[in-house]
Amino acid sequence: MKTIDYVTFYAERMREDARVFKQQKQLIDSQYAASVSFFSNLFGTKEAFKKNARRYLRERGVLH
Repeated sequence: MKTIDYVTFYAERMREDARVFKQQKQLIDSQYAASVSFFSNLFGTKEAFKKNARRYLRERGVLH
């Protein structure tokens, strides 16, 4: 099955079955919450986030 065929199939499944949509939404929400938690722990509070993220990226040579 080609990737585009899978995407079409999955989109049709989500349209036909609300449970599939709900499950996908829960997965995305969970991943978002995990990412927020991870980066907050890595870079600190919302106020210090940009400064700490930039410092982190500079130390790794991503920003100059």
